[in-house]
Amino acid sequence: MSENLQALADALPQLAEGVVVTLQLTLGGAVLAFVLAVALGLAARARSLWLRTPTRVVVEFFRGTSLVVQLFWLFYVLPVFGFRLESMAVGIVALGLNYGAYGSEVVRGSVNAVPTGQWEAARALNLSPAHRVRRVIFPQAWALMIPLLTNLLIQLLKGSALAAYILLHDVNFEIGQLRRTTQDTFFSYTVGLLVYFALAYLLTLGMNALEVRAKRRIGVGPSLREVVRLAPVPTTARAGAA
Repeated sequence: MSENLQALADALPQLAEGVVVTLQLTLGGAVLAFVLAVALGLAARARSLWLRTPTRVVVEFFRGTSLVVQLFWLFYVLPVFGFRLESMAVGIVALGLNYGAYGSEVVRGSVNAVPTGQWEAARALNLSPAHRVRRVIFPQAWALMIPLLTNLLIQLLKGSALAAYILLHDVNFEIGQLRRTTQDTFFSYTVGLLVYFALAYLLTLGMNALEVRAKRRIGVGPSLREVVRLAPVPTTARAGAA
């Protein structure tokens, strides 16, 4: 066991670099996915069949094909047509396209869930369609979609592990290197589980803070400060205070 811990200590610099790569993939893919999700989700509600039909084709294509195949296609096939992307760019684009397609359904469903009265009130104020969505509808839909987008963000984080197949030295790659060094599969992949769990937990905390803030802005929940203040105190802490 001491040998494993020493090997882990020696591998920490490389593992930290892998964490950085994983976070770059996750955050870059998340930004692209969110932009695409909003654009596709709103376009899917358009009255024009010429806009709605290609939107549905794009969404169903990227939801219906494997992320692994999309990665390989962008990395190995796209250069055949004269377009070569760096591994990091390929990972971000593939993750963004795949999870953006899933996210578009979250956006569309959340916008549809905004009460009809809110749409009617926005029309009564004589707002333009763009202002209607930006000032009235989207802030309410945003609060509804954050929990679902959080799930997709965690899935995206885990999906980033596939980037090791396109020559990126992410967490998954470095854990594989640790396994080769220690010859201990249980120890190495347990470390991998803990690293991914820590990253997922931090991302979840950030998204929870966004959700609290979004709900507070539309007056349907407490502020983040109130949430922290009202959080239950552990029994051991109460006992110590007594």
